[in-house]
Amino acid sequence: MKIDLYDTTLRDGSQGPGISFTTEDKMRIIAALDDFGIQYIEAGNPGSNPKDAELFEKAGKLNLKNSKLCAFGSTCRVGIKASEDDALIKTVNAKTDVVAIFGKSWLLHVEKVLKTTAEENIRIIFDSVKFLKDNGKTVFFDAEHFYDGYCDNPEYAVKVLQSARDAGASAVILCDTNGGRMPDEIGEITHKVAEIVNIPVGIHCHDDSGLATASTISAVKSGAVQVQGTINGLGERCGNANLCVIAPNLQLKLGYECVPAENMKNLTSLARYVAEISNVTFDEKTPYVGGYAFTHKGGMHVDAVNKALESYEHITPDSIGNVRNILVSEVAGRAALMNKMVQIAPDMTKNSPELKEALSLVKSYENNGYQFENAEGSLSLLLLRSLNKRRTFFTVETFKLVLSEPNASNNKTGALIKVKVDGIEEITAAEGEGPVNALDKALRKALTTFYPKLGDMKLIDYKVRVLNSNAATAAKVRVLIESSDNSHVWRTIGVNTDIIEASWNALLDSVEYKLSLDEGLLNI
Repeated sequence: MKIDLYDTTLRDGSQGPGISFTTEDKMRIIAALDDFGIQYIEAGNPGSNPKDAELFEKAGKLNLKNSKLCAFGSTCRVGIKASEDDALIKTVNAKTDVVAIFGKSWLLHVEKVLKTTAEENIRIIFDSVKFLKDNGKTVFFDAEHFYDGYCDNPEYAVKVLQSARDAGASAVILCDTNGGRMPDEIGEITHKVAEIVNIPVGIHCHDDSGLATASTISAVKSGAVQVQGTINGLGERCGNANLCVIAPNLQLKLGYECVPAENMKNLTSLARYVAEISNVTFDEKTPYVGGYAFTHKGGMHVDAVNKALESYEHITPDSIGNVRNILVSEVAGRAALMNKMVQIAPDMTKNSPELKEALSLVKSYENNGYQFENAEGSLSLLLLRSLNKRRTFFTVETFKLVLSEPNASNNKTGALIKVKVDGIEEITAAEGEGPVNALDKALRKALTTFYPKLGDMKLIDYKVRVLNSNAATAAKVRVLIESSDNSHVWRTIGVNTDIIEASWNALLDSVEYKLSLDEGLLNI
C-alpha cells in the first residue's frame, strides 16, 4: 500500500528553537528531499513573510523529479470573504499546484482563540477551500487540534472535515497539535473518521508526549494514507513526528511503500545533511539514522553480533545508509578490536601478529589516559599504524599562537602555521574564537591548497575532561573533537597536561582521518 510522505521541515520545522533557514538553505533542502523521493514538500507560507515569498519565486523554477511543492496558509479571517483575504490571495499566487491550509476543529479554539461562532468557523473553512479549489489548486485541509476537538465534541469536529470535503478538499489531515493524545486513541479516532469522510485522510503529530512516531503508525494502520512530519523531528516545543524514524518503520517493518526502495539507503545521509544545514547538533541516539543506532560495546553483545548480526540488530544498517560500529573499550575485548581491523584489512585473523601489535598500542595509549570507545577516528589511525598503512599526508613544521590581551576590544586569537606537503611549504595565518578555533582554521586553510576536499570539513563539537583533578593545574586533560564533512561524522582524541597540545593532537588526527577516508584507506 502506498503512503504519501509530506515534509514540513521548511515550515513547521523552522518554528523549532534556534532554527532559521535562509532561502538558499531551503532550496538545498528541497533538492535533497526531492532526491530522496518525498511526495510533498511544504516550502512555507507565502503570505507570512518576504523570505517565503522569495522562496516560492525561486522554487517554482526548480525541475523537481519526485516531489510536489506545497504552499501553506490558513483559512480566511473571520468576517472576510476568502476572495478578499490578502493572505489567501498570496497563497494562490505562489504558483504551486498544491496548497495546504489549516483551520480550527476544536470548539475551544473557535470560541476562545478565534472568538467567533461555530457556524462562522464552518463558513470560513468552506469558503477558503472552495476559493483555492476554484483557482485550480489541489487542497489539503489541516484540521488543527483535531483529536482534542473530537474528544470534546465529535459531531462538530467531523462537521469541520465534511465542510472541507464538500468544498473540494482532496484530503483532510488530522492533527494532534498538542501532541498529548495516546496512540490507541489516535488509531481508534482515525479509523472512525476515515470511514465517515470518505476521502483520503492524513496524520500530523507533535512529539510532546514522546509518542509522535507511535501515534503516526497507529493512524496509518487505521486508514491514514498521508504522513506529515519533519526531518530529524525538527519543530516547535518537543518537535514534530520524525520522518527519519517513521519512514523506515512503515517501509521496512510494515511493508508500506513510502519512497522508492533504492532510495531508503540514502536516509542517514539525508538526516545528517538537514541537521548540518539547520545548524543543530545531530542526535546520535536517533533510531535508524543515529551514529549509535548500530553501535555495540558490551563484550557479549560484540561476540554475538560477530556470530549472528541479527542477534542485536533489528535491520541491517546499510539498508538505511548507516554503518555498524564496534566500540573498543574495557568491556569489549579482543573481538571488538578484531572487528575494527577487519574493516581495514579483510584478511586479518585472530592469530595475525598485527592484531597483537594493535592490542599493545591500544593498551599503551589507554594507560596514558586515552579512551577510544568514542574516538573511532583516532583509533582507526592507530590501527592503520599497526598495519603499516598509515600515510603521512603532511608535516607541521611549526605553529605559533598570538593570544589577545585580556582587556582588548578584539578578543580574537591568531594562529600561524607552516606545513609541508610533498616537499612544498605553505605558511598560513588565521583568526579564531580562542586558540583551538584559530588552530583549526589555520591548519585546514593551509592544507586546503593541497587537499581541496578539506573545505567540506568542519569541527562541530569540542569537549575537555580533566583526568586527575588532584594534580590541579598540572592535571592531564582529555580533549575529544567531533568533526563532519556533511557525509560522515568522526571523533578524535588528544591527551596531554597542556590543553593546547591535547587539542592540537586531536585536531591533527581529525584532519588525517578525513584525508585517509578520502584516499580510501578506511572502509566505513
